[in-house]
Amino acid sequence: MGNFGKHLWAGASAAIVGSLCCVGPLVLLGVGVSGAWIGQLTALEPYRPLFIGAMIIFLALAFRQLYLVPQRCNPGEPCADPRRVRRQRGIFWVVVVGLVALIAFPWFAPVIFS
Repeated sequence: MGNFGKHLWAGASAAIVGSLCCVGPLVLLGVGVSGAWIGQLTALEPYRPLFIGAMIIFLALAFRQLYLVPQRCNPGEPCADPRRVRRQRGIFWVVVVGLVALIAFPWFAPVIFS
C-alpha cells in the first residue's frame, strides 16, 4: 500500500472526525438511535477546521505520491503494473469526491432536508 494508502486513510479519518458534529446525529437518527446525548456531538464543531486542514494535508500528500513522485520499481514488482497505478488513482478520486461531499454536508443539508 505504501505512503499513498497511509495518506489516503489519514485524510479520510480526519474528514470523518471533522464531520461527526454534523453528519453523526443525522445518521444516528436515520437508523433509529435517539437520545439527548446526540446533541453532545456538536462539541466537536470548534475543531472542525483543524480536521479539515489535516484532511487537505493528507490528501495533498497522497496526490503527491500518486502524480508527482516518480515510481521507482523493478520489473515484476506490483508498483510497476500500470493497471494498479490507474486503479489507485481511481480510488483516490472516488475518496476525494466522497470526502468533499462529507465536509460540505453542513452547507447543503438545509437545502435537502427542508
